[in-house]
Amino acid sequence: MSGAIPVIDGHNDLPWRLRMRAGAPDVAGHAEGLHTDLPRLRQGGVRAQFWSVYVPCGGPQSEATVKVLEQIDLVRRLVEAHPDQLALATTAGEVERISQSGRIASLLGAEGGHCLDDSLGVLRSLYRLGVRYLTLTHGKNTAWADSATDEPAVGGLSPFGVEVVRELNRLGMMADLSHVAPATMHAALDVSTAPAFFSHSSARALCDHPRNVPDDVLTRVRDTGGVVMVTFVPFFLNEACRQWGDELYRVEDAIPAEFGSAEFERLQREWIAANPCPPSSVRDVADHVEHVRDVAGIGAVGIGGDFDGTEVLPEGLPDVSAYPALFDELRGRRWSEPDLRRLGWDNTLRVLRDTCG
Repeated sequence: MSGAIPVIDGHNDLPWRLRMRAGAPDVAGHAEGLHTDLPRLRQGGVRAQFWSVYVPCGGPQSEATVKVLEQIDLVRRLVEAHPDQLALATTAGEVERISQSGRIASLLGAEGGHCLDDSLGVLRSLYRLGVRYLTLTHGKNTAWADSATDEPAVGGLSPFGVEVVRELNRLGMMADLSHVAPATMHAALDVSTAPAFFSHSSARALCDHPRNVPDDVLTRVRDTGGVVMVTFVPFFLNEACRQWGDELYRVEDAIPAEFGSAEFERLQREWIAANPCPPSSVRDVADHVEHVRDVAGIGAVGIGGDFDGTEVLPEGLPDVSAYPALFDELRGRRWSEPDLRRLGWDNTLRVLRDTCG
């Protein structure tokens, strides 16, 4: 693979994988069964990573608050265990400084507003702990925001949801609109004074998954100077994979074990082995990248792979070492080196600077 485009990736679920795998391999070497480890991050050109401090929906929200704090602690301990290779970052300037030192800048993104337990105090506390984006919902609605994959409840944002977005703006924290319904996307953009931000979503015009971004929202991303970090999850890339993913979701909902646990993964993988995912490839990802560029502009596209957050990946993108495969595919489509750098690094760094400093 040619070139050396630096990457800021918007979303990686390694922390949850590590939480659910007691005794998991040390990521300093090849971590069997994971998409992510330090050698492969370097091979892929990753210089900055938003680590998802994710907790599942369901159960009391106060439990989600505890779990997200534990996830933050997990990432901090991961960084402390590898100080020669990782360092925590909260601003664009820190990302640049850490990258120039030869280490990978580690940022925190909280996936799912249910972890707030309907408290702006919790939101402010997450900010003080270094979290720099909040995904407003995950797979289910909160009391104040509609999810893309739940029945509409408040028509986008409730009055408290508006307060959450305004407080995110005041703090200098990105309101992540991946996982939210289109009505929520529009409601947040109506309120927010910051650039639009999607940590791991693709284009709905190419794959009609509710997690993807419609064109009317992409035009607003352009107008705000925002970024959509295109994801590699096959369900969001083509219609055959989307339909297969819908069936997988139904199977997962029926598994009587905690998401990500050894038993959950065993049953999930047994079903996938018996019902293989239809094909997808790096070409599908490139198609979504180009659609976002064509509608929202070259300044609006980034990368949010969602590695270790999905059991299946496109051909050519098996793990975090493979970002150069996407850049090579785009080179074959006559992308310039400066535009590849915008995709991999510059656009997201600009949005981080404009929002968080």
